[in-house]
Amino acid sequence: MRRDGILSSEVSTDGGRTSRSVSAHGEKTALSYLRRAFLLRCPVCGIYPIFLPFFHTRSLHDWFTPLDGCPRCGYPYEREPGYFLVSTWVINYGAGSLLGIIIYVILDCFTQLDIRVLLTAVLTPIFIFNLLFARHSKALFIAVDHFYDPHEKDSGEDGGNLPLPKTPPSGTAGPSKPIPTPSAPVKPARKQPSKESVH
Repeated sequence: MRRDGILSSEVSTDGGRTSRSVSAHGEKTALSYLRRAFLLRCPVCGIYPIFLPFFHTRSLHDWFTPLDGCPRCGYPYEREPGYFLVSTWVINYGAGSLLGIIIYVILDCFTQLDIRVLLTAVLTPIFIFNLLFARHSKALFIAVDHFYDPHEKDSGEDGGNLPLPKTPPSGTAGPSKPIPTPSAPVKPARKQPSKESVH
């Protein structure tokens, strides 16, 4: 049964009635994250870009390196050093290798090219594809990582978003929890002189 975009099914058991609901919200969120990743935009707000615009790129470092974070929602794009190793070696190079295998199989089956020409025809598209797909591979990794491990769950100590401060209760201007007052220092007890020292 579908109600308000939520898939639900009821199962009757001997001990009573157990209801299960499967929401389509997760699938919709994942698709929106992937769409924003292909557009090279922030996975949270989907407005600001992850990288510098093409016309503002001055070097390969500007092309490959994302911004520190979204200027609108503050979402940090890189949690820790080496964060994008998976996107580089698995997503980008993996997709490039798959492309090279497809091109090689097609050329080897339907043409009789020299080995040097064949290697050039295979490696050149891989190099161009990896160069152009580098940004999308990082954007896809950011989107997938945010979907499975949102930064809002982090404590803020490892690069995630800082937790929201606790608001004071309504009608008061002070903090929500009382501030403990420091206790007075305990003076050490004076040592009573023994009878032997008196005599």
